[in-house]
Amino acid sequence: MTEPTPSPLEPLRQRLAARGEVRSGTVVGFDEDDVVVRLDDDPDVASARVPGYDLSWRRVEHPSEICGTGQRITGEVMRADGQGRVLLSTKACEDEPLRHFLLGIERGSVVTGTVTSVHAFGVFVRIDGESPHPVHDGTGFVRIPELSWSGFGHPAEVVRPGQRVTGEVLVADTRQGQVSLSLKALQEDPWDRLGAGVGDAVPGVVTRLVPFGAFVRVAQDVEGLVHVDDLGGRAVEEGQKLQVRIVEIDRPRRRIRLAPAG
Repeated sequence: MTEPTPSPLEPLRQRLAARGEVRSGTVVGFDEDDVVVRLDDDPDVASARVPGYDLSWRRVEHPSEICGTGQRITGEVMRADGQGRVLLSTKACEDEPLRHFLLGIERGSVVTGTVTSVHAFGVFVRIDGESPHPVHDGTGFVRIPELSWSGFGHPAEVVRPGQRVTGEVLVADTRQGQVSLSLKALQEDPWDRLGAGVGDAVPGVVTRLVPFGAFVRVAQDVEGLVHVDDLGGRAVEEGQKLQVRIVEIDRPRRRIRLAPAG
């Protein structure tokens, strides 16, 4: 019984699957919007490709506007695809000061910066010491859930351009050219101030009605749900004060189940 012929790309897959490594090679052609690359370690195999969206911070119609056949190219390893070819991000290596800055930031560290713009999808922050970003008006970015423990309708209710903020680093991503920050991580968790447990009766205020029940605020920035079945046909309205009993606390999922207390 003969052994199956090994794929010539298998050794490459084993060597270069480590995300974040930097490899160089030569452009050998294009596959639609992707750039096909022959890595230096494998001169006889077109062993890598750069997806069009990871080629450059510049917007172009076709990758040939940026590079040509025979040109040397350097990129960061993203992963190996299903055929064992290495996927590279040359965008991650395009702006050396930006890359150097991002590689120097550790997850969990605390950084300070200035809010540069506020959008419905999140907030950009210029972190102290960063070089100008090639596209965005700041390397730091705070997504909506990481802004505050308090409820709000728009991020502009929490921060404003020009405001100094301090946040915890969630991840520094060279491909995205971005540092994901959490302002909430450095704020006191309101659940730590709850001061009540399962079985306790506490006063609350109905904050909103939904088809399956009513949400009741039992502490600042802490709400629980009274299921419609537990209301037993009892009519309640927003703003109404309601004495409730804590039935269940699911801290990992940040949910509290309540029932009317009498």
